[in-house]
Amino acid sequence: MICTATDYAGQTFKELRLERARLVSNEFHDCTFDRCSFTETAFQNCRFVNCVFMRCDLSLLQVSKCSFAAVRFESSKVMGVNWTRARWSAAKLGPPVSFSKCAISHSTFIGLNLKRIQIQDCVAVDVDFREADLSQADFAGTDLSDSLFLNTNLTTADLSRARNYQIDPSQNIVKGARFSLPEAISLLYNLDIILVEK
Repeated sequence: MICTATDYAGQTFKELRLERARLVSNEFHDCTFDRCSFTETAFQNCRFVNCVFMRCDLSLLQVSKCSFAAVRFESSKVMGVNWTRARWSAAKLGPPVSFSKCAISHSTFIGLNLKRIQIQDCVAVDVDFREADLSQADFAGTDLSDSLFLNTNLTTADLSRARNYQIDPSQNIVKGARFSLPEAISLLYNLDIILVEK
């Protein structure tokens, strides 16, 4: 069990179910969450440092005034999360969060500084990345169907193995970003040109 306003370090939480709960002012350092469910749970003013969430369900999680440093989500559902409600540090030694083999659809990252973020082998349908700094991000193997990119910084980002994205090069920064065919053809759709098949 996790109690409000309690600090935890180096602990492993297995199959914990805290659905629709509310936790305030907790700190977690070097903790692992394995097959836990935090569906619709409200974390408020909590701090996560070097933690791992494995096979967890965090759908509709609320992260008001929470801070994250080197937190990894692996094979988890992290859908419908408004990440803009969290507290993001100005100093960045690395990405505050990373996602591997996760479902992060219907989430919001508007305007966040997420340089070098890893979103690998994820389902990221209808995710809002507008105004975000995703420079050096790695989207390897991720489905970006219906996700929004507008004034997004994708400088040197790797989308070479991403799919189903719609990115307008005239409305985003794509200098040095990596794309691969045939998916890169979608970059031409927003240009005022006519594509003719031979």
